[in-house]
Amino acid sequence: MQCARCGEPAVVHLTGPDRRLCAAHFIEDVETRVATALECGRMITPGDRIAVGLSGGKDSTALLLLLHRLVPRTDATLVAVTVDEGIAGYREETLRAAEVLTAELGVEHRIVTFPDLFGGDLDRLLVGREAQGCTVCGVLRRRALVEAARRTGATKLATGHNLDDEAQSVLMNVLRGDLPHLLHDTATGLPGQFVPRIKPLAVLSEKEITIYLLLRAYYRDLPECPYAGTALRSEVRTMLATMEHRHPGTMGRLMQFREEIRGSASPTEPAGELRLCRICGELASGEVCQVCRLLGREER
Repeated sequence: MQCARCGEPAVVHLTGPDRRLCAAHFIEDVETRVATALECGRMITPGDRIAVGLSGGKDSTALLLLLHRLVPRTDATLVAVTVDEGIAGYREETLRAAEVLTAELGVEHRIVTFPDLFGGDLDRLLVGREAQGCTVCGVLRRRALVEAARRTGATKLATGHNLDDEAQSVLMNVLRGDLPHLLHDTATGLPGQFVPRIKPLAVLSEKEITIYLLLRAYYRDLPECPYAGTALRSEVRTMLATMEHRHPGTMGRLMQFREEIRGSASPTEPAGELRLCRICGELASGEVCQVCRLLGREER
């Protein structure tokens, strides 16, 4: 198998379009696709200060590496932000990986912790409701990342969501019958309310990100979160991976489906009334936000 561009031995076979690439041209292909996504999506504007959500895991490592190469072309600056949830036996190692990477790249790095923001680490907050681990952590992590971005003066928050993540979200919204979230991405933010989020890796599959890290010698075999596998997403991930293997392009077609649905929806149709939480003042779909409900603040 030879590279379609230079004739050197190919290391990967991609589909959509079908092509075989050597290591150098695969890296170039990945960086070009992310650069195109940044430009076409107008994700970065001159003068932006971009907070990169860096967990230390695979996706966020690739995100920081790619933005570190591409952002200098855009007159923007980077700062990495890490959320330490307090997960014993897991977060310590990924936190060290994040610190090593930012030091090597010379990127400013800030860390926020669950005890600082929510009064306790995740392990303690989940006592008696461990089965809800992913749900609780997801809600609190989103709030923590936004708070970290605010503290760094960021104008954008970049997260490492990849094609697999986005396709899983589409299918989960369909399975839940959640049309508002299928039509609208609340991560775009509201002026003056929270930092807009960008997802530069949404054009790359999880497999492509892994290969990119291996070829750039940044892949690390880190432990899996002990709370993984406790949510609907885990079942959807397995199902979609099987479908993608048997029917290549399934995830890409799901994303295309979402864009077509969004394109045909009325532009004036609201995603649902948003208001400010009466307890913490953050955006909420009801009188009390998800964070305050999870922390039991409404009962005090």
